Amino acid sequence: MNDALQGLLELLDLERIERDIFRGTSDAAPMVPRVFGGQVAAQALVAAGRTVPEDRSAHSLHAYFLRPGDPGAPIVYTVDRIRDGRSFTTRRVVAVQHGQPIFHLSASFQTYEEGLEHQEPMPDVPDPLSLPTAEELLPRYKDLIRPEVSRRMLNSRAAVDLRYVDEPPYGSVGQPREAKSRVWFRTNGKLDGVADDPLLHVCLATYVSDMTLLDSVLLAHGRGGWVVGDIVGASLDHAMWFHRPFRVDDWLLYDQESPSASGGRGLAKGRIFTADGRLAVSVIQEGVMRVPHKA
Repeated sequence: MNDALQGLLELLDLERIERDIFRGTSDAAPMVPRVFGGQVAAQALVAAGRTVPEDRSAHSLHAYFLRPGDPGAPIVYTVDRIRDGRSFTTRRVVAVQHGQPIFHLSASFQTYEEGLEHQEPMPDVPDPLSLPTAEELLPRYKDLIRPEVSRRMLNSRAAVDLRYVDEPPYGSVGQPREAKSRVWFRTNGKLDGVADDPLLHVCLATYVSDMTLLDSVLLAHGRGGWVVGDIVGASLDHAMWFHRPFRVDDWLLYDQESPSASGGRGLAKGRIFTADGRLAVSVIQEGVMRVPHKA
């Protein structure tokens, strides 16, 4: 486990202030001076999960990003125990900074039970080890991406080994493509000991799910995104469904596409598969996607 992954695990290890109140610290998002949305979502799910019996696993979350988070201030997470049923448990979490809510999450947990089984097939993609790492990929675009931006990107993704199957949005600026993007990812190190907690694997997947999902919107319009500054945007809402168990320290394929963009917003959906082809997670997100006005 590298230092960056250890730091991310510490970021998700919230301080418990009261029975249902938690406090977390923050890192700034790589391209903008605000808290990374995936961090807030993951921390909120940690807070919810710590109020749920261990035999109940997260099966869905629905969240809204209300205000930009301040990376220089702690975030307080208040958990509302909405329902504790015989099979399902529901929690609502509000994240607060400077006296105002910045994020709202509803999450549902379920005890394991047998049932109907089917799934969509996994796409046919190259092996992740045949694809370039971020350290190998970014230097190819040194004429497009400023060195300080490249360093910030590498630092922000040091905890996660994320590899693009296809060329990233900033690699095809001005060339609209099919609105599909695929990446392999896993943590940069194995999770063992106290870190090997099923809830933590789900929370880490929630963290990573916000990193690249809107890439597919950018591709449809030949935009490079926040890396090159030709789009101004932010996450609006985020939903995830956890279908089957998975480990985030094993390779996972994130298959993403955008069915629509309109009204200054872009919609993207994703499917996360395990390396052996099991559909583990479904994701949908909408974000603000604005083209900057030229001076």
